[in-house]
Amino acid sequence: MGSFSIWHWIVVIGVVLLLFGRGKISDLMGDVAQGIKAFKKGMADDEVKPAEKPEPVKTIDSSPSATSSRSDVGSKVV
Repeated sequence: MGSFSIWHWIVVIGVVLLLFGRGKISDLMGDVAQGIKAFKKGMADDEVKPAEKPEPVKTIDSSPSATSSRSDVGSKVV
């Protein structure tokens, strides 16, 4: 009672084949295989990108320039 007999599995497989048909099952398995291939390709693409050389960091000079003068910025006259 704890295990199914071979006849039980034959009937289950027969019902599945009648419901879905042989063509639909093979199409489904092909779609699964394409999905796995696309996933592996995506994972390989992610590993390649960090190996590329990053752009150099641009710095901004923080010293004040002679042409801009900031007098009374933010002061309020009441």
